[in-house]
Amino acid sequence: MHHPKGTREEWLTARLALLDAEKDLTRRSDQVALQRRSLPWVRVDRDYRFETEDGSLSLRDLFGGRSQLLVYHFMFGPDYAAGCPSCSAIADGFNGIVVHLQHHDVAFWAVSSAPLAKLEGFRRRMGWTFPWASSGGSAFNTDFQVTFTEEEQRDGIRYNYRDEPPVVASAPSIPTRTTPTVPATNAEISGTDPATYARERPGTSAFVLEDGDVYHTYSTYARGVDSLWAVYQWLDRAPLGRNEPGGWLRHRDAYGG
Repeated sequence: MHHPKGTREEWLTARLALLDAEKDLTRRSDQVALQRRSLPWVRVDRDYRFETEDGSLSLRDLFGGRSQLLVYHFMFGPDYAAGCPSCSAIADGFNGIVVHLQHHDVAFWAVSSAPLAKLEGFRRRMGWTFPWASSGGSAFNTDFQVTFTEEEQRDGIRYNYRDEPPVVASAPSIPTRTTPTVPATNAEISGTDPATYARERPGTSAFVLEDGDVYHTYSTYARGVDSLWAVYQWLDRAPLGRNEPGGWLRHRDAYGG
């Protein structure tokens, strides 16, 4: 590792310049958050159903008496043997936040297209307690552009508000990923092939309940979920940063050594 070395005085000068940049980024983040909340609300007229440990619930039911709902679109397809390791690393941070959100009038759910039995089994393995629902059998994942068919892959899907080129069967990939080897590695860890793995995508959606109607307020995908990924926020402050030439994430109970 070759990195510039310096005196404490040189470090402080550089740190103060960085502090200005960080403060500017914070102010810009506040402005973007305001712009995000200013998006028009779109009424959800479709009757989505979800399978949960409490039975079949509607989208309105997921609010649980609260006025706001946050959904994490967790990559766990019907043909997966386990949850996506990247989504799992993000979900490792969910347990502690749910109670705080609930006491701030915000319901939280992870939603996946895999059958509920698979989700429940994996949740027990991971020791998670946050609410997790199966959207299998409904159009929820399709409508919010996080689950795609093999035919759609061949034609080229629309994800993160942009069109992707058709998938090459011999080398399926996820074009929005910055590390090309990650989809293949994650597919193997998830117990499926890369093409099947890539038919699920991550994202976050927000909803509000007003006068009995549910409105969609926001969705973000791909690297839009980075800011919700606790381990990356810490790595961005570590000396070597994310330092990931290839797929390194594993389920937290699967690291060797």
